[in-house]
Amino acid sequence: MKVFSFKNTRIIILLSLLAFAAIYSQEQHLSTTSWYQSTHVVIYPINGDENPKTQHYIDKLTSQDFADIDAFFTKHSKHYQLIVDRPFITTLGSSVSSHPPQPPADRNSVFKVMLWSLKLRYWTYINTPDNESNTNRIRLYVLYHQGNENQALEHSLGLQQGLIGIIHAYAKPQQNKQNALIMAHEILHTVGATDKYDYQTTLPIYPEGYIKPNQQPLYPQRFAELMAGRIPLSTQHAEMPTSLRFCRIGLKTAQEINWVTTQ
Repeated sequence: MKVFSFKNTRIIILLSLLAFAAIYSQEQHLSTTSWYQSTHVVIYPINGDENPKTQHYIDKLTSQDFADIDAFFTKHSKHYQLIVDRPFITTLGSSVSSHPPQPPADRNSVFKVMLWSLKLRYWTYINTPDNESNTNRIRLYVLYHQGNENQALEHSLGLQQGLIGIIHAYAKPQQNKQNALIMAHEILHTVGATDKYDYQTTLPIYPEGYIKPNQQPLYPQRFAELMAGRIPLSTQHAEMPTSLRFCRIGLKTAQEINWVTTQ
């Protein structure tokens, strides 16, 4: 029996890579959730549909187009009395010409998801190499599209392992504020926040998906919990806010990202 067969060697290499990634991810998590210093968020735009209009939109982007994100987190961090003045500092990085690897269709396959995660992290290393340790930098790869009026874009992802976000956004100035909302949602995923909505109905989950779960009468709520993504208006209806102005960070989310200690 060959102990060091090609198959066994491949498995050992893969397990070693996964172990290294897990250790590094833990270091990143501790660094980004201590909140003694700002976490840097770099946005790398990608022409998601290869449309000249999309490229024109990307060419005109500046860091100021993402100012709503930092302003939102700065405002709400004060509510939770964080030591750091600005939890996140968002800047615009260079454009990326290639597309990230597609996640597996079968999200229940642990092996496929792990393999995709390694491919994604290798892709980020090749396309946006680090000058220094990446323990305190979130990278958002934003694929911009013109989009069709009645067709939703692909689902965006925020990965705590690697501090990576894959965002699908509209390349239209009138969508900038809602794009910022989606980016803020995925940023919190990278630092440990979980979704607060039902995946089947998209309705906010009670009570953690409600900013005022004890309000009487309960409906309509005025604000959306950022990780719930929608404003609850009734037991069966919720609407997406038009901007971060109508979002808040609830207690459960604040606990998950270490803005407050769990009681």
